[in-house]
Amino acid sequence: MSVQNPVFIALDFPEATVAWRFLDQFPADQQLAVKVGMELFYREGPAFVAALKERGYIVFLDLKLYDIPHTVGQATKNIARLGVDYLTLHAAGGVRMMTAAKEATLAAAHGPKLLAITQLTSFTEAELQATQQIAVSLNDSVIHLAQLAQQAGLAGVISSAYESQAIHEATSDEFLSITPGIRLLGDAQGDQSRVMTPTLAQQRGANGIVVGRSITQAVDPVATYEQVVTAFHKG
Repeated sequence: MSVQNPVFIALDFPEATVAWRFLDQFPADQQLAVKVGMELFYREGPAFVAALKERGYIVFLDLKLYDIPHTVGQATKNIARLGVDYLTLHAAGGVRMMTAAKEATLAAAHGPKLLAITQLTSFTEAELQATQQIAVSLNDSVIHLAQLAQQAGLAGVISSAYESQAIHEATSDEFLSITPGIRLLGDAQGDQSRVMTPTLAQQRGANGIVVGRSITQAVDPVATYEQVVTAFHKG
C-alpha cells in the first residue's frame, strides 16, 4: 500500500504504550502514514509493526540497513514478510547491496518500496566532509547517491528537502524524494541542521515528508497534523 505525497508521522517514542496513547487521539478510520524508527522497533519488535498494519496504517520502517549485499538481501526478505510499505537502507552500501535488497522485494508477495538514505539531515557540509573525508559538496554527494539508488532500481531516496529539486533533475520526476527535517514556523530546530517547512518542502519538489516533534509534541496533535497535511498538499 502507498499513498500519493504522504505525510509520515515519526513515532519516535520509547515504547509502544506511549505510541498507542498518541495514535488513539486520531479517528479510528483515519488512514495515517507512520514511520517506525530504530528506537521503537528495537524495543517492541515485529509485533508492533504487525499491529500497526492491522489498524490499516501505512508503515514506513526506517531501519537504515547497511551491510554486505547478502545480509541486506536476507534482512529485506524477512522484513517484507511484515507487510511494511516503505523500508530504508543506506545508499553508501553501494549498488550491489541495494540491488540485493531490491531483488528480495521482487520475490515477496507485497514487497516494500525501498528508499535509500543519502546524507543525514543532521549533517552540515563541514561535518560531512570532515567525517567522510570527501571534497565534494553535500549537494553533489546527495545527487551521486541518489543516482546510484535509481541505478539499483529503488523507489527513491531520503534527503533534505533542500536537495529534492536537484534529485529530480538528476534522476526523474517519478523517483521519490522523501524528506525528514520538517518543522513548522517557530518550532525548535532540535538536532537537525537542514530543516524546512511543509510548504517550502512541497515547493522544492518533495514527494513526501516525515514530521516528528512538530506533531507528536504539539498541544493538539490531530489539529497540527491536519495543518501540516494542508500546508504540504497545497504548497
